[in-house]
Amino acid sequence: MFVVYWLEDPAAGPETGLEACSGNAPRRAAARFERFGDSELTQALAFAEDLRKRQAAGEDVSFVSLCSENPHSVGRAGVADPPADYVWTKRRR
Repeated sequence: MFVVYWLEDPAAGPETGLEACSGNAPRRAAARFERFGDSELTQALAFAEDLRKRQAAGEDVSFVSLCSENPHSVGRAGVADPPADYVWTKRRR
């Protein structure tokens, strides 16, 4: 599974980016996300690239990040011992 996270101010238009806020009271950006299935990496990358293009065009979009989590992982996320029935061997010639 893939998730794209980003921040944006839905009230701000392309003419009011983050740099336009300097010196004023800070605005609160809304955290957003979009989920993609475990076979949709290409779509997730394209979506993140579209967000980065919007950011480059001056829209109030920032902190674009793509995260992944493998639902078919052998063990729990982080450091964990594999299940007792997991068999792995290193083959040497």
